[in-house]
Amino acid sequence: MSKKNAKTAKAAKTPKAKKPTAKQKAMAAITAAMETAPLPEAPAAPVEVTPETAPATEPEAPAAKAKGKTPKTSGKMSGLDAAAKVLAASTTPLTTKELVEVMVGEGLWTSKGATPAQTIYSAIIREIAKKGSAARFRKTERGHFTANA
Repeated sequence: MSKKNAKTAKAAKTPKAKKPTAKQKAMAAITAAMETAPLPEAPAAPVEVTPETAPATEPEAPAAKAKGKTPKTSGKMSGLDAAAKVLAASTTPLTTKELVEVMVGEGLWTSKGATPAQTIYSAIIREIAKKGSAARFRKTERGHFTANA
């Protein structure tokens, strides 16, 4: 066995202990501090606030926007909104290609993409998968959709 092979074989037998990273050290210090920190004292008795003793209040900040989508007030509809509108008006199930033709023809939605029918198909399938029976669409057969009643 050569010297090089003997050194690598010996190194492979005795693994080196890994040093803790800076993040691990910081986490250990925080954990130790939390374990030794005194518990907070009970709050003092409530103080009655009267108009004379009340501190001056600052004007309220505007309310934060609620999470979730809000309907658009201007501009064009989204592809899914337009598809839902067209399917609600339709008496028969439509393919996404037919949907796109109607949406573009009525001026509800346009796309700069090369495959708008596939884009709408994908979006409808995602909504059905995410919302289940609460989705606006229902798949009737392969490639055909109708409005979910």
